[in-house]
Amino acid sequence: FCQAIFKAGGTPAEANAIAENGSLMMALIQAHRGVKYINVVLKQLYFIQGKRRNAIILFYGLKCRLYESKKQRVCPLCKSRKTKKNGHARGVQTYLCKQCKYRFSSPRRFGEKTIKKFWMVYVFRKQTVTELAQDNNMDKRSIKDILDSYVAPRKIHKPRPVHLVVDATWFGSRKENTSWCAVVARDPYLEEDLAWVFADSETTYTYNLLRDELEELGYTILSVTGDGFSGIKSAFYGIPYQMCHVHMERLVTRGTTKNPQTKAGQVLLALTKSLHYTDKKTFNRRLLDYKNKYSIFLNEKTTHPFTGGWSWTHEGTRMAFLSLLRLSAYLFTFEQDKNIQKTTNSIEGHFGHINQKVGSHNGLSRSQKEKVLHSIFLASTTAPNVDKLDEIL
Repeated sequence: FCQAIFKAGGTPAEANAIAENGSLMMALIQAHRGVKYINVVLKQLYFIQGKRRNAIILFYGLKCRLYESKKQRVCPLCKSRKTKKNGHARGVQTYLCKQCKYRFSSPRRFGEKTIKKFWMVYVFRKQTVTELAQDNNMDKRSIKDILDSYVAPRKIHKPRPVHLVVDATWFGSRKENTSWCAVVARDPYLEEDLAWVFADSETTYTYNLLRDELEELGYTILSVTGDGFSGIKSAFYGIPYQMCHVHMERLVTRGTTKNPQTKAGQVLLALTKSLHYTDKKTFNRRLLDYKNKYSIFLNEKTTHPFTGGWSWTHEGTRMAFLSLLRLSAYLFTFEQDKNIQKTTNSIEGHFGHINQKVGSHNGLSRSQKEKVLHSIFLASTTAPNVDKLDEIL
């Protein structure tokens, strides 16, 4: 006890005074376990002031905290220090509060490597919280705390000229008004997710955010392939736009059905399917021939006798044709550059694997899903190799 005084420049007389009162001060520490009670004793030693007194407070304060951490545990329920050891649970020391009879254990501390390992297994190995708890002999609450403590790094970019494929994948329920989406820009050749935005809906603004972010990072956008959403063309104005052939076929099929019952519907569907192996000149000539031949059929109207109103008789086929006619200018942009993608298959397949991964974890909130998605987008795949995991974790 006297070392604190000597280090602070104290005299032997002062040290003897501390030695005589040392037992009293330790008794106060053990009884009250608070640094503030040391001042009660120090007031009696009125001749010790300044830095020497501060040295004593610091010295006995450390003793006090050491005693609290080693000897007693605080009950997390009633905050009482009247606790005792009470056996082990799954290899962890537990304690019993004498006052409220609550049984608890000290929180575990996990290193950064352990947290990253749990997160890797959770996201990329599809292990649920229950499975992680069973495999590691822990309770689910502890597993959730570990996963919540993980902080994902930011993406490391390598700016370059890129041909983009952009699309959105949806989560939540639209009927319950809880739907939201992740809008992603992907390099199909290097199979890398370059940028992504989480939003309540797919709008022109979200695609503007993608473009601004990529250009600020130094990327040169050479072309964009999308699914026909008008906001994509608006956001990437001035950049060559390619309409996905698969999405074009889906739009037409929505109007004609997969098994059209009319001749006009059958011809229109066959014309759309020829996109995959024909050229721009041939397709446009056939589309014009279709328009001249079936324009009267498509413009037929049906009058409703009770209301006096009218509607298009073949509305589905008509809407399919108008969609094809409107987007025909963007169907063969790839002929200008062989590196432009004709479809969004690269990102569509990527989204399919992502939905399987996320679907294995039921009950996640939106923020938790966004955290999982961020890690997957960093890896640009749902099955990264060891080198990639070391880079993104």
